[in-house]
Amino acid sequence: MDPIVSIAQGSLRGVEKDGVLSFKGVPYAAAPFGEHRFAAPAASPTWDGVRDATEFGPTAPKPPYPAPIDLLLPEPVIGGEECLNLNVWTPDLAGARPVLVWIHGGAFVNGSGAVSAYDGTRFARDGVVCVTINYRLGVDGFLLIDAAPANRGLLDQVAALEWVRDNIARFGGDPAAVTIAGESAGAMSVTTLLSMPAATGLFGRVIAQSGAGHHVLSPPTAAKVTSALARRLGVEATVEGFASVPIGNLIGAQEGLSAAIAAAPDPAAWGEIATHRMAFEPTVDGTVVPARPIDRVTAGAGTDVDVLVGTNSDENALFLVPAGLIDYVDENLLAMALASVGADPTAVIATYRAARPVATSGELLQAALGDWFFTIPAVRIAEARSAHGASTYVYEFAWRSPQFDGRLGACHALEIGFVFDNLDDPAGEPLAGSAPPQSLADEMHAAWVAFVASGDPGWDAYGPRRTVRRFDVTSQTVTDPDRELREIWDGVR
Repeated sequence: MDPIVSIAQGSLRGVEKDGVLSFKGVPYAAAPFGEHRFAAPAASPTWDGVRDATEFGPTAPKPPYPAPIDLLLPEPVIGGEECLNLNVWTPDLAGARPVLVWIHGGAFVNGSGAVSAYDGTRFARDGVVCVTINYRLGVDGFLLIDAAPANRGLLDQVAALEWVRDNIARFGGDPAAVTIAGESAGAMSVTTLLSMPAATGLFGRVIAQSGAGHHVLSPPTAAKVTSALARRLGVEATVEGFASVPIGNLIGAQEGLSAAIAAAPDPAAWGEIATHRMAFEPTVDGTVVPARPIDRVTAGAGTDVDVLVGTNSDENALFLVPAGLIDYVDENLLAMALASVGADPTAVIATYRAARPVATSGELLQAALGDWFFTIPAVRIAEARSAHGASTYVYEFAWRSPQFDGRLGACHALEIGFVFDNLDDPAGEPLAGSAPPQSLADEMHAAWVAFVASGDPGWDAYGPRRTVRRFDVTSQTVTDPDRELREIWDGVR
């Protein structure tokens, strides 16, 4: 018999497979179109009878990833307007198990909860109710528009968490034991939620993988994006103006604007986007996002929440190696790139070259800007929370992919298949190769399950000794790793 769950919206029919029950495409808010376009998420729909929840629901409007990233991070595109939906995997409808809510990445313009790497079967197998969500992306989710609520994508995430609070007990989950987790823009999202008043009380633990609390736009920078997009489209920079543009044309203009900024990343013209390279990040609007998340955390926000935060050893390899860009970097470009983020090029290059004496200029750029973008923001979260005595654990994922002759290394997004214990997913082979180590997935997945269940992943918390768990074929717990590389960013990032 197919499992059936009754919630306030109506009844849902799911699927049982190998002892795990799944319910997919469940709407948590109204379709964000028509009267709900560019509005805060509205009440979820209700229905009569039993609604089929056996297939993933529509994905939010989005462009494809650029080549060759599209081959390394495959994602489905599912048509339909009811894109504010979520998916649930559970071992049983009875009981009160810990809950993991996964918020996908994709630079705030790509991704969905239907990506195969995020299949929650193995979490459910191990006693965790797993939820993956969609939220509005790009223009619809994050463009700052007068007379529209700011940060609509984040408000969608809050609405999904409110749905979990109100309904997850019907799926065997404990609404008082919710962990939110995400990677890349998903990690930036969960760190932002940690700092947001509107999300207070909706979760008790946070896992941030390769993203932290620095990635938001100031209102003046966000306003520049809005004006530039309106000019590109030939419409007024209003709700009515943007809503008048067909979705396909809107996404095309969004892509074109992002490409134009990347081609001429002038800080005078684009502010922090010149270095962040994401034109549709959340905005510090003073209400939904009161301040930069790192500043809120430093001031004490979220100290009652347990946090697991970390990065991968070679994050930027994903963006430099597959397209061959890494081989076009010379010393001049390396120095210019470091100066653009406010670093002293001479000091930084000397420090990284001492640590990596045989590295090319491209490899030094990959390492240094990867630390600037990913690692140092994660360290700052851990430092800020440590100062308040808040429970914080730090990891580094160091297993190197054999792909691209081994040059891909421990790149961005590589750890996801290990965390979800989904190394058998064929879609992961272009990134991880044909034989990634299952023993590492066993270890890493178990640590995530332990953290979700107890708040303790199995190593010492971050504090004065700067304890970090380094995951590899042979994992180890290390103290203050790469200290000289960390210290070179003091006062810069």
